[in-house]
Amino acid sequence: MSTTAISTARGAQPGVGQATHSAFVVHRNGSVATSEDLAALAFAGHAHFTAMQVRDGGVRGLDLHLARLRRASAEMFGRALGDDEVRAHLRTAIQAGPAEMSLVATVYSSDGEFTAASPGARLQMLVRTAPASAGPPGPLALSAVEHERYLPQLKHVGEVAKTHLLRQAVADGFDDAAFLDRQGRFSEASIWNLAFWDGSAVVWPRAEMLVGTTMGIVRRQLAGIGVAQRERIVTPADLQNLAGAVVMNSWTPGIAVRRIGATDMPEAPAFLRALHDAYGAEPRTAP
Repeated sequence: MSTTAISTARGAQPGVGQATHSAFVVHRNGSVATSEDLAALAFAGHAHFTAMQVRDGGVRGLDLHLARLRRASAEMFGRALGDDEVRAHLRTAIQAGPAEMSLVATVYSSDGEFTAASPGARLQMLVRTAPASAGPPGPLALSAVEHERYLPQLKHVGEVAKTHLLRQAVADGFDDAAFLDRQGRFSEASIWNLAFWDGSAVVWPRAEMLVGTTMGIVRRQLAGIGVAQRERIVTPADLQNLAGAVVMNSWTPGIAVRRIGATDMPEAPAFLRALHDAYGAEPRTAP
């Protein structure tokens, strides 16, 4: 596929939104963000976030997003915003935008970065919205590169390697990059989780990684539609024995992967359909 498609799907970054029901809205702690609010964040790199798609004011896997923010805040800051406060900030941003949108909620500390934590520092929440996205159509070709993220279990900012490796993959004729850890195990991709198909079950790679909210939704819904799941180590040598591969993130529960490194992956329409059916079985919840 053209790399233009994946770049377009990633979308332009939203700016400060003032108009009601604009696709682009930026709020800090529930109020429209000012340029002064955002100036201090222009180069900030010590924060964590969650990303979601909003449809008709609702979000799939809202409980997973809230749990992600709680866990990451506890690990990075030693405390977390309450769920009620987070939901209120999400609700304010959603009500200010259209019925369908992409939304990113970022939590950071007023301490900033490159400083020791202070006891009275307040946690802040930045919510920004953009047009809805379903991701690129695929199928995608992924390079296979060695890379391990710091704090891989957290969805945090300031990861220059992911963009660098994506761009290197595109320069080498791929659409994106899949990551191998130092033991040669597939973990995740630049902004995606990986999933494989062995012909009868969904295979989740076993490695240190971020467990995505879409991945969590799919995993808990697959059993309900009668699809088996397994977790095991997947290496480049294992790819030739697998019957399909996909990437997934907040945009989509599955985009087909046609090649990883030098290995062509088979088409697996039943696999893709099962992932989308599982995701569709998850109800939307309004914050």
